[in-house]
Amino acid sequence: MKRTAAALTALALALTGCSGGGDDSETIHVFAAASLTETFERIGADFEADRPGADVEFNFAGSSSLAAQIEQGAPADVFASASPVNMGSVVEAGYAEDPVTFARNRLVIAVPAGDPAGIASLSDLADPALRVAVCAAAVPCGAAAETALAEAGIELTPATYESDVKATLAKVTLGEVDAALVYRTDTLAADDEVEAVDFPEAAAAVNDYEAAALDGAGAPAAEFVAYLGSEAALAVLIDAGFEAPS
Repeated sequence: MKRTAAALTALALALTGCSGGGDDSETIHVFAAASLTETFERIGADFEADRPGADVEFNFAGSSSLAAQIEQGAPADVFASASPVNMGSVVEAGYAEDPVTFARNRLVIAVPAGDPAGIASLSDLADPALRVAVCAAAVPCGAAAETALAEAGIELTPATYESDVKATLAKVTLGEVDAALVYRTDTLAADDEVEAVDFPEAAAAVNDYEAAALDGAGAPAAEFVAYLGSEAALAVLIDAGFEAPS
């Protein structure tokens, strides 16, 4: 059964009362989607500040790669996926249950500052003279890109497929491509290096982000997942450009 993070706020508060226990000194290994990097680093710091002794360590990568690592026995306590598909794989394999939907994210077209190629819509990316980067289809940002392009009826031949959204955006910041399909949150995190071009077809490819404590993880892992449903964590996510879960 899936639950939204907002519904777990009360659980987060209840678990906070356990913070004085010995289990809270355990390190929490969080495997999180690459698009959560800056946001989760801040949320992790806030979590540690509120709970003396808590230690959150992150492994950021594409959600499909993280799911594979977990299923191969990697030492993880929490999985935060950019897509229910990759979370579903971990749940079906018996490594987690009851994932929490804690945020949503949508695609934009990332272009270099000043938009030198004059890209104003998704259809512009079909110009064969343009070099475009997208995520590999196996990762959530790639699957979302495929959905958006299909919605628009656009056939695109990317210059490169990347393993996660950060690598995809890097192709723009390094000047190796003219544009990339990435999340709004990643363009905001890049500050003035890139600009975001919105397109209406992104509404058909909004990603739900889910988190779950993995089987066998200690109480602090469940507490971290529950914390994602708190007003404090949601405020950080919204400030970074994420949307509240529906």
